[in-house]
Amino acid sequence: MISSHVMQMRTKATRATAPVFARILALGAALLLTMGLVLSPASHAQELEGFWDDPFKDLQADVQAARDEGKAGVFAFFEMDACPFCHRMKTQVFTDPAVQAYIKEHFVTVSIDIEGDVMITAPDGEQLKEKDFAFKKYRVRATPVMIFFDTDGEPALRYTGPTQSAEEFRHLMAFFASGAYKEPGMNFFKYKKQQ
Repeated sequence: MISSHVMQMRTKATRATAPVFARILALGAALLLTMGLVLSPASHAQELEGFWDDPFKDLQADVQAARDEGKAGVFAFFEMDACPFCHRMKTQVFTDPAVQAYIKEHFVTVSIDIEGDVMITAPDGEQLKEKDFAFKKYRVRATPVMIFFDTDGEPALRYTGPTQSAEEFRHLMAFFASGAYKEPGMNFFKYKKQQ
């Protein structure tokens, strides 16, 4: 039989360790949540590995490569780190296998940070910082902005904001790659309805 003195000691010990155990559980849960948030972007980064063709941001060379490879043009994605819509495009749209296959077949791709100080070569050969290329040359103030350059280096199609889905982005790429954007009276919304 356990004496009442021993029972009191056990009860006190249980009460004393309960808050410590609860704190350990809470810290463990917080650690797992943090790891999930930290590891999640890395997995998306792996899925996007190879998605961007030009880490050197030489659009003049990109236009030439698109021409030489028989592609429709250059896809430029204007983004910034603090943009939730850019993040959604990169994690939910650009990771779609059908999007990746289509874009690799039809475009040379480049990502432009609208706040970036990295030097870039514009399609006309001018060298300037990413942020100046975005703001001064193309008046990009909000993100995301997607510009499709033709094989002459001209900005032929501009789309501001995220697409609703990977399917809508595939339609946008096809609208440009098919040349439908050149048809008189045709716009992306009409084109999309016809698909």
